[in-house]
Parts: sequence; C-alpha cells; structure tokens
Amino acid sequence: MRLSDHDLLQLTEEELLELPEEVLRRLSVKLLYDLKEARERLRQTSRNSSRPPSSDLPWDKAVADEENSQCPSKPDDCAGVDEHTIDTDEASKIEAEKKTPDNTDGPQPTKELEDEANNKRKPGKQPGAPGYGREQKIALTAEEHHYPADCARCDRELKQAAAKAYTAFETVDLEWADPKKPGIRLTNTKHTYYETVCECGHCTQQAPHRQVSHPLTPNILLSEWRLVGPGLAALIVCLAYRMRLSRARIQEFLSDWLGLEISVGTLHATLHESGAAVLPVEDELVEAVQSSGLLHVDETSWREMNTLLWLWVFCGQGVVVYWIASRGSELLINVLGSAFQGWLMSDGWQVYRYYRKRLRCWAHLIRKAEGLKDSLDITARLFGEQTLLLLNALIKAVYAARERPLDQALPTIYQGALSDYRCLCEAMSASATHAKARALAGEMLNDWDAIFQVLAHPHLPLTNNEAEQALRHWVILRSLCHGTRTEDGTRILAILISVIETCRVRHQSPWIYLAEVIRQRRAGFSVPRLPSAKGAE
Repeated sequence: MRLSDHDLLQLTEEELLELPEEVLRRLSVKLLYDLKEARERLRQTSRNSSRPPSSDLPWDKAVADEENSQCPSKPDDCAGVDEHTIDTDEASKIEAEKKTPDNTDGPQPTKELEDEANNKRKPGKQPGAPGYGREQKIALTAEEHHYPADCARCDRELKQAAAKAYTAFETVDLEWADPKKPGIRLTNTKHTYYETVCECGHCTQQAPHRQVSHPLTPNILLSEWRLVGPGLAALIVCLAYRMRLSRARIQEFLSDWLGLEISVGTLHATLHESGAAVLPVEDELVEAVQSSGLLHVDETSWREMNTLLWLWVFCGQGVVVYWIASRGSELLINVLGSAFQGWLMSDGWQVYRYYRKRLRCWAHLIRKAEGLKDSLDITARLFGEQTLLLLNALIKAVYAARERPLDQALPTIYQGALSDYRCLCEAMSASATHAKARALAGEMLNDWDAIFQVLAHPHLPLTNNEAEQALRHWVILRSLCHGTRTEDGTRILAILISVIETCRVRHQSPWIYLAEVIRQRRAGFSVPRLPSAKGAE
C-alpha cells in the first residue's frame, strides 16, 4: 500500500477538488495501485491463496462447485471423499451404471458422454465394488425367545412346547453407567423367533416388528431386527453430533475402547434410524416454542450438497429447536404463526420485522458502530462514535433500572437524547456518502421501536447471545463436515440436535431419553414425551 491509514484520514473530497492537476494525477496513480491491491486481496480464496477452506463464504463455495462441475475430469480426480461428511448414500441403494452400447455405425451420443465425464463420483460404495459380511464374533451375554401367542387363523392359544425356531439375530447394546458402579459394559443378546403349527393346520410365526419410521422419511425403517441396540445407538449419536466425530473416528473409538467392529454403513443407518424414531417429538417442540414468553431466534448458513440453506435456532423457556430451511419468512411463519404471543429477540434480518413484540440485539449494532469508529471516513467515524456513546449510556441505565426502580421511565429520561439521535440517523440515511454509515442509520430507523423497546421493559435482554451460543457448537460441526448431502440427512440432523439441546437445557440426559425412544419406536409404540426440566416434576 502506497498510502497509509494516517494519509487517508487527512484526505477529504473538498481537498481533492482543490488540488492542482499534476498533484491530483500523481495521487490518483497511488490510489489506483492501492485499489488494485485491495481488490486482489478481496478476491483471495482457498483456491488461489494460502487461506484455509473454512474462510470461504458459503455462497462462494457453491459457485466454485458449479464451476468445477462444468470442467471435464476423470473419475480418479474425485476419489478422495471427506471423512467428516454427515451422511452418505447407502451402498445397498447404489444401482449399477448402465453401459452405453458401442454403435460405430450410428451417431455417437456425445452429450451423454460429456454429462458422464462432468459428473463427479458419488461418495460411498461404488457399483461393482466387492461386498463383505460381518466377521466379528461376540460372546453372548443373554438370550431371549419370542413365541407366537395365538394362532393367526383361529385365535387358538399356542403352546410353546410345540414351537420350532426359524430365525435368530444378535443385538449388541450397552448398560448405562451407575454413579455407584461407574463404567459401561457391552451386552450381546441373541433373539430367537419361533413358529408354531396350530391344530387347525395353520403355521403362525412370531416376527420382529418393522414399520416405516415417519411420513417425512419413508425410506427409513424402524425394526427390532438390528445389530445396534438402543443404548449403543444413543452412544453413536453422541459421538457423531455432540462430540463431532467423523464416521471413521467413531469406528476407531468403538474398536479401541469397546472392542467392537462396526461398518460405516451400519453407523450411517443407526444415525438415520435414531433421528427418524424421534421425529414425532417435533410437534411437542413446536408447542413448547409457541408457549414461550421470550424467544431468541437466529440463523446461520448451512449447505445441503450444493444448495445453500440456513440453520435456524429457536431458544425458548426450556426448549431449543433447530430447523434447516431457506432464509425467507416461510419457516418463521409456520413455526410461530399466530400462536406465539411472547417477545421475539432477533438480529436485523428483514423477515423478523413483521412481528410487533420484537427486540433487537444490541451487540450487532455495537459491532457495526465499532466498525464505523475505525473508518477512514471522518463523517462515518463521528457517526459511529455518537452511536456508541448513546448505546453505552443506555446500557448502563438499563442495568441500573434492573437493580432498583427509577423515579421516571427510561424513555422519558432519554427522550431528548433519542430525539437528537433520530435526527442524526435521518440526516445520515439521506446524505451520507459512506455506504456502511448510511446502512446503519437506515437500520436504526427501520427497527427503532424494536431497538429501544428494552428501555420500557428493562428486565428484557439486550442481546441475542442465547441463540448465538446455541448455534456455536453446530457451526464448528459445519466447518468439519461441510454440511449435509441429502434431505433425509438434513432432517435427521435438525431433529436430533433439537432433542439433545432441549434435554440439556432441562438438565436431563438426552442419551437415556433417546435410547428409550428408539426402544419404544422399534417395538411399534408411540414416542415418549420429552422429559420435564429437573425439579419441575
């Protein structure tokens, strides 16, 4: 850079217009070099510089993926698959690719060949790859026998002595730790199913229960015939989402610490079945959100393959719910509707403005004002300083009002200061040349009532920290896994992390509850209600 910040602070539009032509030309050359260098820095990404991939903006990643997909590449170029990916296509559902017949006499299918060359290899097991079965043998710790009780044809009671085993499977589970007896222990139970021939001649079989998990996930089945038991399934969910481990790291943990060998496909199926089993809890979560007196809402970007979506969080009284959807108002309207009558704390995103009982996060405004305070534009810098002075004074007044009642309401005490600041915002919004200063002034005017609502209700929060902290853990997960790949994976992630965080804010174990949900749902029963907050029973 040829001009320093100190130099730029001394330059104004009036001075530039009064400079001699030769001096202005030399200064313009310096500014041109600095502008080109600044633009080059702005265009730096992980593809053309040493910046890490996590620094790329989500929408820039989607554009880069589209550009790469337009360039022909060999299948081997895409052989490396990120091991942190949240969900992968099940190997059993990948169909064999159809080969195009060789026809040299007719026209060559050039378009199909180009499309095939442009398509990247799908993650997971590839068509034609050899399969393998489970080889590990685990000693049995228990056996359970399942007999048919009545004849399916004549309803006659059947005797167990006449039954004959026709199938069996083993389920590996774990026993929960007891504070008096710490540690976890694996169990391996053999389930044997029997069939009985009735006197009427009909053969009745006792079969493991199977059912479609949920209308939203028709491809995910719930079944008692599972290698992974409910407790072990809850542990896998914990490792994948709470501990943010990849599938390979979960395999490593289970092998090293529990001596259990489980394939990536089984881990994937277990996570999806666990999420599908708990999906009916969503209605109870929505009711808890709508009945909250104060709701913190925030959103952050999330990718589903190459589609840019947003991870929303709703933090209410004893409830934390996540959804992954677009950034429009549709989700907000569907969740809150007309049933929610409490206060809504949010940032300045425009979709929140339709709600009247709304609060604005002051932390966002203070950060923007701090940015203007460091600006090289003198007018913008003064506006940022005045904004910070007013907001900091009001914050001290709100804290003081919380400690002891005041003789006058805060809106009355600061009526003059607020009126002067509003006039300043109107002037900056109309005539400021600095884009960010003009934008902050417009934001203050658009959300004026929501921003200063807290002066009339000092007990309400000043920031949206609760929602931002609820997102932080999953933002780290996003940087590791780069989002989800399918609609099922997106839906499963959202409901599982909602249950995990809701149980945690209620000081209940999400893993015991999740294991019980899986056990009940596999057996065909309805989903248990979420545990109440500890001490509220």
